Amino acid sequence: MKLSVLDQAPITKGNTAPDALIKAVELAILAEELGYERIWMAEHHNTKGFASSAPEITAAYIAAKTSRIRVGTGGTMIMHYSPYKIAEVFKTLSALAPGRIDFGAGRAPGGDNLSIFALSEGRQPDVNNLYGKLEAALQLINDEAPQIPYYNRVIASPSNIVLPQSWLLGSSGNSAIQAGRMGLGYSYAQFFNGNMNKRVFDAYRENFVPSAFMEKSEIIVSYFVTVADTREEAEYEGKPADIARLLFMRGQIDQPRLTPEEAKDYPLTEMDRMWIEESRNQHFVGSAKEVAERLLAEQETYGFDEAMICTIPHSQEVRLNVYRLLAKELM
Repeated sequence: MKLSVLDQAPITKGNTAPDALIKAVELAILAEELGYERIWMAEHHNTKGFASSAPEITAAYIAAKTSRIRVGTGGTMIMHYSPYKIAEVFKTLSALAPGRIDFGAGRAPGGDNLSIFALSEGRQPDVNNLYGKLEAALQLINDEAPQIPYYNRVIASPSNIVLPQSWLLGSSGNSAIQAGRMGLGYSYAQFFNGNMNKRVFDAYRENFVPSAFMEKSEIIVSYFVTVADTREEAEYEGKPADIARLLFMRGQIDQPRLTPEEAKDYPLTEMDRMWIEESRNQHFVGSAKEVAERLLAEQETYGFDEAMICTIPHSQEVRLNVYRLLAKELM
């Protein structure tokens, strides 16, 4: 199985945002050594929990520190940015690391309403034409002139670069057909809701039209996992993530993520425990062998091409070991 990394640059307890970014680079270097296909940086705004607010900047730094692994964004939240600027950013990245850059485009805001309006300088952002914005960005990246007056007389520099692979992100299936029609890869965030539908992937493939960015259809599915040598260890390391998700669902946003020791004694009601157990379709927890078997079974059922792994243990060494263990089982 092809494996990749999704990193949100989590700021765990006792660490700073700069620490999280340094650890993102450390993770990328290890992922390359292990044979992972790509690493994508997420985009999050107005949060104390994640340091990945400018994924294209972190991607550039990571690309300079690595030599083989593909590097990109998962995603660039296109509602916030001009297609012209998006094109120039990714063309510059691709000029610096040809054949290794991924442009992953997301339609979500990556933050709350406060950050949405801050990024748009107080204006109401245009959220009704995001596919049009994406199409314009792709045309500019490909040295084409969009049929939009203020874009069709400008050049997105640098020109004549190796085109980045381009992907459309989704979590509900709504964007699958559009990704196919635009000739993009399709990246599905399974961990958002725990659900998948093979018909969504089939519809993407049936509607795929080869493009300058992708010659053939490709599907990545992103999973949130915690693995260790034993299930007991994985449950111990994964419990802070379970509690963080529980608090988020209650509206207690940006609560400091607990350490495993703190989480072990955290008071949970019977209802809380039931909710965590039911959420195991969003958070895969177990020994590396157990989770690897589950991922392989999912690939067999849904027919995707690549699994992208996100994990947030408290310790960086534990986090790196998640990727080591899965590489050993699956690659």
